[in-house]
Amino acid sequence: MKSKLKLLSLAAGIALALSGTSVLAAGKYDVGANDKEVKVGNIVPYSGPASAYGNIGKAIAAYFKGVNEQGGINGRQINFISLDDGYSPPKTVEQARKLVEQEKVLFLAATLGTPTNTAIHKYMNKKKVPHIFVNTGAHKWGDYGTYPWTMGLQPDYQTEGKIYAAHILKNNPNAKIAILYQNDDYGKDYVKGMEDGLGDKKGMIVAKASYETTDPTVSNQMATLKGSGADTFFNVTTPKWAAQAIKGAAELGWKPTHYLNSVSSSVGSVMVPAGAENGIGVISSNYFKDPADPAWANDKGFLEYKAWMEKNMPGLNLAEGFYTSGYVHAAAIHKVIEQAGDDLTRKNIMKQAASLNFTNGMLLPGVKFQTSATDFYPIENKQLMRWNGKSWELFGDVLGPQ
Repeated sequence: MKSKLKLLSLAAGIALALSGTSVLAAGKYDVGANDKEVKVGNIVPYSGPASAYGNIGKAIAAYFKGVNEQGGINGRQINFISLDDGYSPPKTVEQARKLVEQEKVLFLAATLGTPTNTAIHKYMNKKKVPHIFVNTGAHKWGDYGTYPWTMGLQPDYQTEGKIYAAHILKNNPNAKIAILYQNDDYGKDYVKGMEDGLGDKKGMIVAKASYETTDPTVSNQMATLKGSGADTFFNVTTPKWAAQAIKGAAELGWKPTHYLNSVSSSVGSVMVPAGAENGIGVISSNYFKDPADPAWANDKGFLEYKAWMEKNMPGLNLAEGFYTSGYVHAAAIHKVIEQAGDDLTRKNIMKQAASLNFTNGMLLPGVKFQTSATDFYPIENKQLMRWNGKSWELFGDVLGPQ
């Protein structure tokens, strides 16, 4: 009998010890996280005029599906909830409220579009919900003082505009520049970067034409810009209109030195639909490896990405750069959750997002994620590239803020 009591006492002690261990190991959580999962919200235009960007959301979803199959992050499954806003700011507001107030996600990540993220910028910060790795290069995403809960990811548009301006000044100091741009903060950021980069020579800009996202085509704008006599064209457009502008220039017989903003450098969604031959010579820039560029055929990082695509997105176009963008954004989200450990509070998510120092196999050599409490621009370097009719060819050095 005493032996039995001792065994029961021992079992109870073990149970108590295990219970205590469980309590000690339990994480510190805000809404959207627990011992088993982390809820991450995302908003991407799967429909509407910018639906080509939907491939980014698909890639992020595939990334975390693969992560979950391997056991998740720190033993937790990632519940990635991605909603469609059709690239419509009012819809973005509706979807952000749904994710925060109904789905109760821990944070939002890789939400796409300048006008759409602008619509939820104040809301996310008022709610103190992390709004990280915003998938747009607007300069304002790095304003940590005013908006401490929002952070961008890619090089900002003003920096990119300055890089193109420097290239123009070096190679054609007497250029006559025409600009087509989307009439919102995204388009205006690029134009400002170009103007600031040209400095006292911004008079080189001889024509500007804008378009609205409700415009079916930009054919009239292209005809006007050609008529300006410009020999250099800065194409600040999202995919649908980027393809139209490239094709339109060819149809007009206009052959300026053509600079295309990087957000529309996708092979599958822009260059091929525009007519691959029509874009020969177009100059753009990037911070990640173009999966269509044969130069990376034996590169370790690319081979890992290729294997990832074959496993997680089988049968889809490997050359589609928007899948690569999604993969890179997902890697940053992964790192933040991993670094957060068992402290899955919104405050710690922002702390970890502002404590990055790592690279990824699909980033260009010399490019990495690096942030601090006073630096909310994770990636600040790019390299110029030129379209050869089949893929983008990198040239020159990796460049940073001008």
